Amino acid sequence: MNTIYDNWSMWQKLLTMLEHQFGNKCEFILHDLTKDYSHTIVDIRNGYITNRKIGDCGSNLGLEVLRGTVENGDRYNYIVNTRDGKLLRSSTMFISDENGKTIGSLCINTDITETVRFEEYLRQYNQYSVPAAAQAATAMAPAAPAQPEPPAHEPEFFANDVSQLLDYLIAEAGKQVGKPVEQMHREDKIKFVRYLDQKGAFLITKAAERIYEYLGVSRFTLYNYLDIVRKETNAGAPPQEESTS
Repeated sequence: MNTIYDNWSMWQKLLTMLEHQFGNKCEFILHDLTKDYSHTIVDIRNGYITNRKIGDCGSNLGLEVLRGTVENGDRYNYIVNTRDGKLLRSSTMFISDENGKTIGSLCINTDITETVRFEEYLRQYNQYSVPAAAQAATAMAPAAPAQPEPPAHEPEFFANDVSQLLDYLIAEAGKQVGKPVEQMHREDKIKFVRYLDQKGAFLITKAAERIYEYLGVSRFTLYNYLDIVRKETNAGAPPQEESTS
């Protein structure tokens, strides 16, 4: 399989089956990650959950995978808080071609906002706690073998267009530096650029223009910072402002 369209009928049948099985509280999204990142969504069911539609962009997680910062971006059963206050239980699976290059992703977002509220209501209504005897028995039981902690991930951000996504990444970079842009020195700005590069921000078309204007530096200076960052991390790839990945 070289593109997701090689098995398009299969993906359509799969999404239709999932939609009928899990109902309208689950959103299912198919991304074509070979397209410009501004328009990766090629199929979406129950898109009202994240207020997205066909033709909208991917999330920050997809950018990190395309940049190579995250080698295996598959994530299962993680929690996302949306901008409009929803609580989602999500899973993301990335799709590769015959050569292992990422070409797409399938995402599931289940809206658990109301069920979590109902769970809290029941807990308060029942006023129930585990009996002391059961607690004691649990305390005396042999300790279970320690399980490795899952790797920490930054929150996933759902956007309708890459302008919103880039605004989010720029704000997060500012948090990493911990200073307003007016107070940033050269090393602060390099740190700012390092964060954005790791998150794949420069894969967004016209991102460089937005970033050097935000930092108040020239295009040449921005690419000088980017060159420093990529030499540090041995990335090797030259900066590409207009990438369509």
